[in-house]
Amino acid sequence: MGKIILRLDRVMADRKVSLKELSEMVGVTNVNLSKMKTGKISAIRFSTLEAICEALDCQPGDILEYVKDE
Repeated sequence: MGKIILRLDRVMADRKVSLKELSEMVGVTNVNLSKMKTGKISAIRFSTLEAICEALDCQPGDILEYVKDE
């Protein structure tokens, strides 16, 4: 079985948005966003994903990537 990789850090860098700025835009704590950014979470709420996509003007597929096991 493969795994989901979070690419939030890449999208944030492309948009030149800091963790603090994104936290304020989406209403999620810096700590939780940091965990998302480093991939140290096992779940994400759709409402949080929607808020991040709105704030960063991106699609969920820009943030989430599925990688098959080899």
